Amino acid sequence: MSLIDAAREVRENAYAPYSRFKVGAALRTEAGNVYRGVNVENVAYPEGTCAEAGAIAAMVAAGETRFTECAVIADSPDPVPPCGGCRQKLAEFAAPGARVTLATTSGKELVMTVPELLPGAFTADHMDGA
Repeated sequence: MSLIDAAREVRENAYAPYSRFKVGAALRTEAGNVYRGVNVENVAYPEGTCAEAGAIAAMVAAGETRFTECAVIADSPDPVPPCGGCRQKLAEFAAPGARVTLATTSGKELVMTVPELLPGAFTADHMDGA
């Protein structure tokens, strides 16, 4: 199964009663494992948590910390980029050269590297000397 297909499938499990905007994400790790996540909204935090963060949490919970590619899909006219917080999380856990495919349910795709998605990302190198 492709990452887009995995993200498309899990997207149906998103919990989005307020926005009705379902997002699915899937990551492939250096070991070849695939982890998936969805957005989750709630009354206290109607913006919810993001699909990318859910996939990263599943990956870390399984004991892995590096992904080589990611796919994100939503029902929108154009591919939806991750929010700022998710971009930082993607940068934190991305293997060198990791690609992110942003897709729509109608088939549009945009492929970017993580540095293209978040140029100038904050890294642990910024804390040298602290």
